Amino acid sequence: MNIVIIEDEIKTAKALAKMILSLQPSAQITATIQSVKTAVAYFSAQVSPDLIFMDVQLADGNCFEIFKRTEVRAPVIFCTAFDEYALDAFKANGIDYILKPFSADSLQSAFEKVTLLQNFFQVNEHASVQMNKLLDPVGKTGFLVFKNNKYSTIQTQDIACFYIRDEITTLVTAAGEEYGISQSLEELYKVLNPKQFFRINRQYLINYSAVKEVEHYFARKLMVKLNISTSGQLIIGKDKATLFLNWLDNR
Repeated sequence: MNIVIIEDEIKTAKALAKMILSLQPSAQITATIQSVKTAVAYFSAQVSPDLIFMDVQLADGNCFEIFKRTEVRAPVIFCTAFDEYALDAFKANGIDYILKPFSADSLQSAFEKVTLLQNFFQVNEHASVQMNKLLDPVGKTGFLVFKNNKYSTIQTQDIACFYIRDEITTLVTAAGEEYGISQSLEELYKVLNPKQFFRINRQYLINYSAVKEVEHYFARKLMVKLNISTSGQLIIGKDKATLFLNWLDNR
């Protein structure tokens, strides 16, 4: 289970991480985030953990701003010193609400609730599909394309990237074939597996399997090279550089 902690107090975040790992030794803390701004950038980069522990009051504002500014797909356990936000929490992916100072018993109870929900959704076929979208998104598995007066299907696993130029979106296969499609990159993001695809900038959405190498670029940016040729350099800004490297490493 990949877990993200959103907590502005470093000592509290470390204590929470230690307690989580003592209760769930197989879990991985994939990120510790201290601010609304960083959280928005993190989730906008299509990184989706299995579970989130989130404080309400962060370094630069209220955590519910995160849900207004980006899509958060994972369920959330809120850990806060304030009890007046419980209703808002359960409207925002909340599955439990723990008041500080948290204890091993309160965390264990929260994990038991997660397990209970998982078991329920496994029994209920329709609900299971919905839960899987939250906990382990698979994403769209293929695309219907049209070229040379013929329709054909492209498996998502065979796609190297999508790019947009002059408001036209193009699908590029691992073999370098290109097909125009009607969806925008924003629409594609909603249907693709965020563990497999990353939007590196406004022009490109790339497949993990298509990444050949990554180089440091000036001003703390990164330059990505794919297994296929591209018309220009693929640059990741410094605000997304760390998120991208974490995404590459989160396998």
